[in-house]
Amino acid sequence: MNFPPNSRLAILREQNIPLHLGLFAATLLTTTAAGVFWAGGTLAFNGTLALINSLQSGISYALSLILFLSVHEFGHFFAALHHRIRTTLPYFIPLPPLPMLLGIGTMGAVIRIRERIKDTDALFDIGTAGPLSGFAICLGLLIYGFLNLPPADFIFTIHPEYIAAGGPPATPPEGTLQLGKNLLWLLLENTLPTRNLPPMTEMYHYPLLFTGWLGCFVTALNLLPVGQLDGGHITYAMFGTKGHRRAGHITLTLITLLALPSLLELAASLTTLVPVGALPATFLKLSWPGWILWVFILMKFIGTSHPPTMNDHPINTGRTIIGWMSILVFLLTFTPVPFSIT
Repeated sequence: MNFPPNSRLAILREQNIPLHLGLFAATLLTTTAAGVFWAGGTLAFNGTLALINSLQSGISYALSLILFLSVHEFGHFFAALHHRIRTTLPYFIPLPPLPMLLGIGTMGAVIRIRERIKDTDALFDIGTAGPLSGFAICLGLLIYGFLNLPPADFIFTIHPEYIAAGGPPATPPEGTLQLGKNLLWLLLENTLPTRNLPPMTEMYHYPLLFTGWLGCFVTALNLLPVGQLDGGHITYAMFGTKGHRRAGHITLTLITLLALPSLLELAASLTTLVPVGALPATFLKLSWPGWILWVFILMKFIGTSHPPTMNDHPINTGRTIIGWMSILVFLLTFTPVPFSIT
């Protein structure tokens, strides 16, 4: 049966369903394996049944992370489908949990828009649908995770060496991974009646908290008002070319400044040009060198400009309100120092 070009049924008919399902299944497997690692377990390769049993501890992590990624990308997809813009279903990107990387089991998921965006309304709707729907999942995961924490002795199943001290050490040993807090985390931490909340050096052993945190981190990265990121789409639709360019320049400057103290400290450790310890510890605590890598990716690969739609026009009041809600979500989920090593 032939459907009119760009009809919703025609867009659905052109999807490569086997490819999308295959990538989804592979990502489910790699994220489950990553979940086993974060839960403190190991994969057993001495038989099929043993392997299946060893994967069980990673299922909560995998399903919650896949849920976030799916809702985020299908938000984009359904918004594009609503505007009859040819786009693909989400491509999930599996990544085996490698020890030398932050092995979360995936590089995320993406959709591919196959034609130029028709107008500003479509651009705005596609840009906001992903991060706002994904944020709803993050919020739900975090609230449920905060309110349903396991008993305090759960951490002993992963770190039996903590039993003698009665819990995680007040000063973690060198080389310990520590995750940073965003405004949303601080808000939930100080308003919800939580018990046994783990320190940020142990939080990644709690799958719902960890995936909620990861979802917030990914949401904030996507909402950076630069180039053709989701945040770039939103600022272009709300403020036009000049506003988009100004927001991008300010953002790149700020995250470069966030990286600078750590980079100077690194230079001090490698050369004698800057004395080691010359920078105040407070500056270093508010700095993450990874931001400079993100600046490089934005400038060299993603780009900092935004192409016009086929029909640029001001958005209405309702969309403007949603745009400001998206900016609020960015402020709540942005983590100045997402990762640090003690």
